[in-house]
Amino acid sequence: MLTDYHMHLVDDDVPYDGDSFTLEHVGRYVTAAAAAGIDEIGFTDHVHRFAEARDWFDHALWQADAVGDLGRYHAAVTAARDAGLPVKVALEVDYLRGREQQIGEVVGRYDWDYLLGSVHWVAGLAVDWELAPIWDRYPADEIWRLYCEDLCLAAASGIYDSMAHPDLAKVFGQRPARPQALYGQIADAFEAAGVCAEVSSAGYHRTLHELYPAAELLAMLHERGVPVTLGSDAHAPQRVGRDFPRALAELHAAGYRTLTVFDRRERRQEVFDV
Repeated sequence: MLTDYHMHLVDDDVPYDGDSFTLEHVGRYVTAAAAAGIDEIGFTDHVHRFAEARDWFDHALWQADAVGDLGRYHAAVTAARDAGLPVKVALEVDYLRGREQQIGEVVGRYDWDYLLGSVHWVAGLAVDWELAPIWDRYPADEIWRLYCEDLCLAAASGIYDSMAHPDLAKVFGQRPARPQALYGQIADAFEAAGVCAEVSSAGYHRTLHELYPAAELLAMLHERGVPVTLGSDAHAPQRVGRDFPRALAELHAAGYRTLTVFDRRERRQEVFDV
């Protein structure tokens, strides 16, 4: 069985409109997935696109983005699932240190198949957004330390089912001087928390042109028995399942033989083919 458990109904810079939440639009992703040999997809729009998350963080860019209706998004994807389309109802939920209660309260209003946890903002600045870059403020090793701390706290929070693009801090090409200790910290935290790690082919299209997570981190996750989900981070139908053969080959080389499949927060393992 093959899944793509990370995708978005619109691109990050595109506002939601009347078409965004229609069954026809969801169906475009389903059609693209079927053409790529993918059995099931999961929609994980960014929580920061919705007004319900606006008061989590007072940065102007966050505030400007938080205008959508989370209930409308949830209803649209749920309707597609209930209509028999092979989709899961999910959400990519930013972790913000100190806001765990607010985050839990908002996502707890709805039923989900799974929740992706992600760390995009660290110490009030963005790891992967050039409009609010943390890279101008701190040295790379300090940013990586802070990022890993927050990623591990997110895993331990109990909010999330799978941790998205777990070494996102390499997005612009900066690596820590000694990554092994940080990778071990991440792998240990995921194991202790019982969360999955997302394997994301989106990394192939970033500065370093490599999978999220890097091969060394992926090996550590496998050694600790951390299960994985697979995602493309597609923001348009034509990107669903992009570069999955390459990602699956790396997963297989690391020792993985199964992907995690979710149904209403319950998970099981399904064998994948290479």
